[in-house]
Amino acid sequence: MSTPPVTAVESEAMLRALRLAGQGVRGANPLVGAVVLGADGAVLGEGYHRGAGTPHAEPAALADARSRGNDPRGATVVVTLEPCNHTGRTGPCSEALIEAGIARVVYAADDVNGAAAGGAHRLRGAGIDCVGGLEAARSRDLNDRWTAALAGIRPFVTLKSAQSLDGRVAARDGSSQWITGPEARADGHRIRALADAVLVGTGTVLADNPRLTARTDGAQDSQVARGGPRLRVVLGQGTVPDDAAIRGPGFLHLATRDVHLALGELYGRGVRHLMVEGGPRVASAFLRAGVVDELFSYVAPLILGDGAAAFPELGVTTLGEAERWRLDSAGGPAVQQLGADVRVHLRPPPSSPGRTSPTPA
Repeated sequence: MSTPPVTAVESEAMLRALRLAGQGVRGANPLVGAVVLGADGAVLGEGYHRGAGTPHAEPAALADARSRGNDPRGATVVVTLEPCNHTGRTGPCSEALIEAGIARVVYAADDVNGAAAGGAHRLRGAGIDCVGGLEAARSRDLNDRWTAALAGIRPFVTLKSAQSLDGRVAARDGSSQWITGPEARADGHRIRALADAVLVGTGTVLADNPRLTARTDGAQDSQVARGGPRLRVVLGQGTVPDDAAIRGPGFLHLATRDVHLALGELYGRGVRHLMVEGGPRVASAFLRAGVVDELFSYVAPLILGDGAAAFPELGVTTLGEAERWRLDSAGGPAVQQLGADVRVHLRPPPSSPGRTSPTPA
């Protein structure tokens, strides 16, 4: 039996699912949104993946449909990524769709995660109409850095920087606490708590003696509420004092300057989302290595003149060599005022510009 072509209603639902996907947070999992459509094209429910450990988009949309009093049996699910087919922190979405009695699935991009792929095949085997490729390019662009991390067998890397208007992370005398205000620092703790591990260099340990815990009073996200990163990592060949605040359960010293070696070690330890917090030499090392997948820059209304630059020694000699990063609204506004400070959320330029969407098949 041939699969019916994509309808105009399903195309519109896919655009809605992509917008929903963008409300999720970047990290260990891709951004995914889903919409449940009734036989008459009405929206029965919708959902998106809110972060590692929370329900995937499809189960979230099914739960939303049921909470509205709608039975999803015989419905169509429009989703921005091929439904997963494995058990990780949650169960396989393919099985959830089969158990719900879904009749048809329209998805955008194929799942490139080998462990999770094969959902479409599983759905077809269960007698469900399944069509892929609708708005695939938009879905791939939304998750291009997650895909890059997956291909590199490394964690997804979030870089955080707090700096003055003129790009300084410390004054001339080395003082840096605090460049930003309490609202910005609280937001940084919230983002830190979403990661599996947080990393600084030995220089930051000696200068600031951080604990690298995540203080998130009243957090609603399940991963934030669990208490934050399970690993606190120091990178570098310097010494970490015995009485350093960072020591204790979850402390790890990677005595290397090689970013790729460090990422490989962390991936082997199960880290899928790493937050890098400093200092400037460490931040620049990750940028030079091309492994920063998103950047949160907290900018304070200060002008320091002299002092430590946020990202020194990047090797950029002319304007044309500099990468122009993109504003990123995933998980919230791309530009947001926090007290007296401003947070800018960015991601790198597309890795493969000029991609076009394939014809749905």
